[in-house]
Parts: sequence; structure tokens; C-alpha cells
Amino acid sequence: MRIPSYLSLAESGELRRRRKVLEEMLAACSICPHDCGNNRLAGERARCYSSFLPVVSAYTTHFGEEPGLVGTNGVGNIFFGNCNLRCVYCQNSVISQSFREEEKNEVAIERLAEIMLELQEQGHVHAVGLVSPTHFVPQIVHALEIAVERGLQLPLIYNTNAYDTVKVLQLLEGVIDIYLPDLKYSDEEMGYRYSRIRDYPQHAKAAIREMYRQVGSELVIGEDGLVKRGLIIRHLVLPNDIAGSNETLRWVKQELGGQTTLSVMSQYFPTHKALITPLLDRKIRESEYARVLNLLDALDMERGWAQDFEASEYYRPEFEDRARPFKGAPDNID
Repeated sequence: MRIPSYLSLAESGELRRRRKVLEEMLAACSICPHDCGNNRLAGERARCYSSFLPVVSAYTTHFGEEPGLVGTNGVGNIFFGNCNLRCVYCQNSVISQSFREEEKNEVAIERLAEIMLELQEQGHVHAVGLVSPTHFVPQIVHALEIAVERGLQLPLIYNTNAYDTVKVLQLLEGVIDIYLPDLKYSDEEMGYRYSRIRDYPQHAKAAIREMYRQVGSELVIGEDGLVKRGLIIRHLVLPNDIAGSNETLRWVKQELGGQTTLSVMSQYFPTHKALITPLLDRKIRESEYARVLNLLDALDMERGWAQDFEASEYYRPEFEDRARPFKGAPDNID
């Protein structure tokens, strides 16, 4: 079994040193590219509507991630509330854009550590997935420090929208085993129009370059056939090519190489504000998805997974049931 490198960081004291650096950044918050400067240590809310305590909206064994991650026992996902983006089509908008309702789900750092251990001990999961973790990185690293002392030894998956800063990611080197970033848009205007972030492509690409620097393009596979370390870039195909799939995939090929692992997703369905947003108020067409898959072939990018076209029919979270928010088919990515 591959031992996560964060264990050696904890033993040497380096994990604690990095945690303190990250926590200091909360005093004038610069944890994400918003760089809003609010004092979260004193309880002020940042632009992501988060203050100091982490918001854990749900935690559960999840089988909807890529096959190379879930195996037979799934990933123990921790879904963090609030978000530093405001995507009008967010499938998780119930927890990502309802901060007043999610205040009740704030937890102590010690409780977050307990959740990590519960997922390891009760679910027999293959990894702990940190879903939308960006705005709570200091708290996560602190909780990890506690959890390691109590026996945590699973790989960590950083499941992010990629609106991350390079500085914070550098402090996560050796802490995170598997990076799972989105690459949402190639056009700045689309990012602003649909996620309220004007500079998304610039920051997301810089973040992914840093993730690539840390773990490269070659996935480390364990004896059980599952990914233990590496980078997997997700790209959600949007209606009317709002995501700029051609430019996005060509950038990955040119910047990171054709051996980069991709996860191309067809699961988009209009929800939240997308229902009243022109150009986003429908599911993608089969012809739109086929063009993206054909482009992968043309670019000779064969590593990774592509969802079945019908994925939007069953991959719909229901956070009314926090214990089992995903009840769809587990085999939604081929």
C-alpha cells in the first residue's frame, strides 16, 4: 500500500508549519484569488460568505467519481458548504450558494478531523475526497494534522473548481495525493457571465499548471488498480459551447501534453438559475457531446474517462438527504 506523503510531513513538523502559514493568511484573507482581505480569524465573512469555522454540508461514501478513484468501496467525500464561484447552473447550489442556511453546518476543526476518521473506519473507502475545499484549506490542513495523530492514512483528493491560488497550492505540495480540478471555461467573459468570475481562465490554468508541477501527468496506480497519486482534469460540456471545449482541450494538450488524464462530463442539466438563463436552459445535445469526443480522438488524448451521454438523467444530487445526496447509478463514467 502506498503511504500518503502527508504522513512524513506530519512527522517532521512541516505539516504544522504550513498550517500556521495558511492560518495567518486568514487574517486578511488571501486563500483564493478573490484576495478579499477580510479577517476570518475574527469571524468576518469573506467574499465566499465563509468566516472561520469550516462548513461541512454533507459527508458520505460516494460512487459517482471516476472508476479509477471509487473502486468497489467508493470515495469518502466531504462536501464543504459555500463556494468562491457563483455558477448559475450549479448542481450543488443548495449548499454552495445558501450560506445563511448552511451556517448551522459549521463544525469545529476537531469535528472535521473526526469526520475524516469516520469515513476511513466505517466506510472502508479508498480515499477521502475534499469537495469544494478551496476556501477552507487552512482548516482542512489543521484537521488533517489532528487526524494523522489518530491514524488517518488514506489518500486525499482535492476536488476543486480550480479557482485556487498558486501560493496556497504550493503549501499543499505533498499534502494532496490526487488533484481533481475542473477546467470550466476558456473565455473570460463566459466565466464572468455564468460564474461571476471575470478572470477564471487565467487563475484556473495557473492552478492546474502548479498541480501538474507537483504530481505530473503519470497516474500512480496501486496494487488494487486505483489511483493513489496524480492529476485528473474534469471538463463539463455545456450547451452552445459556452465552456469553449475546443480551446480548453487544446490548451491541455499544448501545455501539459497528450498523456494528461481527462474526465469529460456530459452530466449537465439546467438547474438553479440556468432554468431562466438563455443558452443554458437546456441539456446538451448528443451532437455537441460527440464533437468533443471526436476532438479527443483528433488530439490523440486517450487517457481518462468520458461519461455516457445519458449521465444527466441520473447524476442529480439531492441535498435534502444529507446522508445520501447522490442516489444515481454508480457507473456513470466509462
